Amino acid sequence: MAFAENLLNDRRPRVVGSFGSLLDLQSIAASAVRESCDLAEIRLDLLVANGEPLDPSAWSHLTEIPLLFTARRSEEGGALPLTPAARVDLLQMAITSAAWIDVEVASLHEMNGLLTECANRDIPWIASYHDFDRLPATEDLKQAAQRAKDAGAVVFKLAAKLNSTSDLARLADFQLADHGIRVATMGMGSLAPVSRLLCAQCGSLFNYGYLGNTATAPGQWDSALLKTAIKRLEIFRI
Repeated sequence: MAFAENLLNDRRPRVVGSFGSLLDLQSIAASAVRESCDLAEIRLDLLVANGEPLDPSAWSHLTEIPLLFTARRSEEGGALPLTPAARVDLLQMAITSAAWIDVEVASLHEMNGLLTECANRDIPWIASYHDFDRLPATEDLKQAAQRAKDAGAVVFKLAAKLNSTSDLARLADFQLADHGIRVATMGMGSLAPVSRLLCAQCGSLFNYGYLGNTATAPGQWDSALLKTAIKRLEIFRI
């Protein structure tokens, strides 16, 4: 939990590097991960997408890297139509290696037992919300952030398709508002690259890029490039 407390205390935008494939995870050195991001996300749904069982040794070379584990539901970009129970099983297999866990706002009820275990183990978690078609109404986003806060999440993560510059401005306004919980926002699609820099300037806690050769969302930056760009923009934070 000390890592989480440091993130919350210094309020600097951090970069999450996400692995898009098992090969990307197995091929990268820990030193390269450390240079490219502050937190590495392992998408468990992607690791089992080829039908092979989950093998925790796949990330054993990253024991000194803070790891975020996600088993994404298919409705929000998951690689497989996994049942809630199957996703819980995947996260349970990784929980002893976890610095953070990601659970969708839509899955809070289904993941209640896992979240209780996270609390018992002092593992902070992110409540995430994804829309690959549009940026939902601001009121809907506020309600999702409130659900995340009420459930005990440390961070509310929002990733949505931006279809206009007005969407980009509205996303930034949402990030700048006080929701009573730390927020991480990012756009997807053609406006995704600029949105990830703008949202970081506006205070987004976690800013996602990819590690290796495979992006995990439309318009994602390479993690190392994103980390460099955000660092250069720190003096211009809004």
